[in-house]
Amino acid sequence: MRNKFSEELVKIANKNKSVHIVVADISPAGSMEKFQKKFKNRFINVGVSEQAMIGIAAGLSLQKKIVFAYTIANFSLYRPFEMIRNDLCYQKLPVTIVGMGSGTIYANLGGTHLTQEDVSVARSIPNMQILIPCDPDELSECIKYCAKNKKGPIYLKIGKSGEKNFTRNSEKWAFGKIRKIKSGYKTAIISCGPIIRYAFGAINNSSKDSVSIYSAHTLKPFDYNGLKKIFNKYKTIIVLEDHSYIGGLGSIIKESAYELKFKGKIHHLALKDDFLKEYSSQENLLKKHGITEKKIRKLIYK
Repeated sequence: MRNKFSEELVKIANKNKSVHIVVADISPAGSMEKFQKKFKNRFINVGVSEQAMIGIAAGLSLQKKIVFAYTIANFSLYRPFEMIRNDLCYQKLPVTIVGMGSGTIYANLGGTHLTQEDVSVARSIPNMQILIPCDPDELSECIKYCAKNKKGPIYLKIGKSGEKNFTRNSEKWAFGKIRKIKSGYKTAIISCGPIIRYAFGAINNSSKDSVSIYSAHTLKPFDYNGLKKIFNKYKTIIVLEDHSYIGGLGSIIKESAYELKFKGKIHHLALKDDFLKEYSSQENLLKKHGITEKKIRKLIYK
């Protein structure tokens, strides 16, 4: 995804001289070298100074520039939180904050590099929009939206590398709309972000026609009308996210289920409200949080 982000940004910057990017010590690792070389005057690397990254991004936005602020997810949102709240959200500036390697992707670096509560933090700030693409193709659509956005700041939560595309034969992408990725008649899996691969991995030949898979790529503003249609169609819903069970996609869906009096079953697979102190692969860490393809498969037949 980081490569796709860089490629799309270069394409947009070729057509629009207003596009700028401010990064925090990530240009080589974040695949930004091409942008840096081609648009030297529109690339700013502040080093290990994420608060300055947001402040400079805000200043550029006030000068009517299209601005992306980009670094590893835990540094892009947590460290400069006050500046995001006051400089961007309070003033409703259309800056895109890009958090790369989000969720449990950096499991090998331990708890300090995980973002298991970023969505709940970002959702609580007035004027913040949240996008979580599930694959590189969906990320492309998100970036195009961000480059045209005038409504206020966006938190764009993305993966890192090696993600497959699942959405090429899906419904058309639209901001603020839940997107059906695969059709089925019995169970709906609603997910966001690259962890959607677990949904596809859980489906076998005997269940493939019965399961629908949806990408809830826009978490704020959320598509409550689209969710209502899903409630009306399915009796079993599985929510899958690489985020705490508090304040993310599952919270939105369960709160809506209560308000809309949904009478079916909702199974929520998310991260525990706990710091699991280990250095591991993402798969091992997700397993310790209770998220596996095997468990999803069992829920499909429950």
